[in-house]
Amino acid sequence: MSQIEVSEVRSGQERDAFIKFPWRIYKSDTAWVPPLIIERKAFLDRKRHPFYKHGDAALFLARLDGEIVGRIMASDDPNYNSLHQTNVGCFGLFESIDDVDVAAALFDAAATWVRARGRSELMGPIYYSTNYVCGLLIDGFAHPPAVLTAYNPQYYPRLCEQCGFVKEKDWYAWWFSEVERPTERLRKIVNGRAAKHGIKIRPIDPKNLTTESQRIRTVFNQAWQNNWGFVPFTHAEAEYMAKEMRFLIVRRATLIAESDGLPIGFVITVPDIHIALRRMNGRLTWFGLPVGLLKLIYYRFTLRTARMVALGVIEQYRRAGVAEALVLRQFEAGFNTGECSMTLEDNVMVNRFIEAVGAKRYKTFRIYAKSLP
Repeated sequence: MSQIEVSEVRSGQERDAFIKFPWRIYKSDTAWVPPLIIERKAFLDRKRHPFYKHGDAALFLARLDGEIVGRIMASDDPNYNSLHQTNVGCFGLFESIDDVDVAAALFDAAATWVRARGRSELMGPIYYSTNYVCGLLIDGFAHPPAVLTAYNPQYYPRLCEQCGFVKEKDWYAWWFSEVERPTERLRKIVNGRAAKHGIKIRPIDPKNLTTESQRIRTVFNQAWQNNWGFVPFTHAEAEYMAKEMRFLIVRRATLIAESDGLPIGFVITVPDIHIALRRMNGRLTWFGLPVGLLKLIYYRFTLRTARMVALGVIEQYRRAGVAEALVLRQFEAGFNTGECSMTLEDNVMVNRFIEAVGAKRYKTFRIYAKSLP
């Protein structure tokens, strides 16, 4: 019988193989969007990514008869465990052929790595922490992934469950379009509430992105602190995220709400450049020419399909019409079709608000967990 071998990624060549393996899994999947290889290299760079200032991670490849058949990342976030008084390690970037033995070998490698750091539970898919891409798609496979969201074959949930993982938490993705009536309803709420509280909403200043990212971080760390899976953005992570998203940010759709000059809410909505990435096959250049880059620039300025990445308001202002004002401004800017994600299944207040503005739930992402003996 052939033996499955799992080894930790040690060289640059192995890292490149880790990054490029998904092309095998999704070669016939028309919904998959190839990531930019240059971006994946930066995300996995231990010297550049700020997660490694407080956490750690390792990459693994599975081989069968010398051929790569799967991959996985194991990670450990001391900040998360300290905050929640848990003892959890995470897996992410999981890809595998449809073979439960291969999947089990990969999960065993991740479990062994986190167990060596004293962890007693394995949870995922989570790419470093919940502040990055996370979740396994369990429905909505007919739809291509929006920018900065996960996608996977339909057999992945089965592989996870066959390997002993159980549901920990679900996240929802919503689709919004034809928002004319909800816009009128939002306008009435804004005129009746936000104006009375003296809330000011302004677009982000792209020339001062480092400072603006810290203002957003302040709101995020307050607004999300009671949510499942929350871990605070560090100063370095907020700065890194601002630099990584600089190209995506559109001034009129990334807004900050302020009261007496202090940030109390924000919304980040970006063009869904996956529409362009699907045609680029992971590359920005062809034959030395920046063809892919030019395509991205074109789509960035012409796309009206968007993803609402984050909407947050600190608790004391949640009934002051701030969220409504932020969403209204986004719709008025022309971004009124696309995805809003991700929201927790038990965040009733947010899910009802999203439904009230006319969005329909169309995808579910699941976090799995497994106790380690």
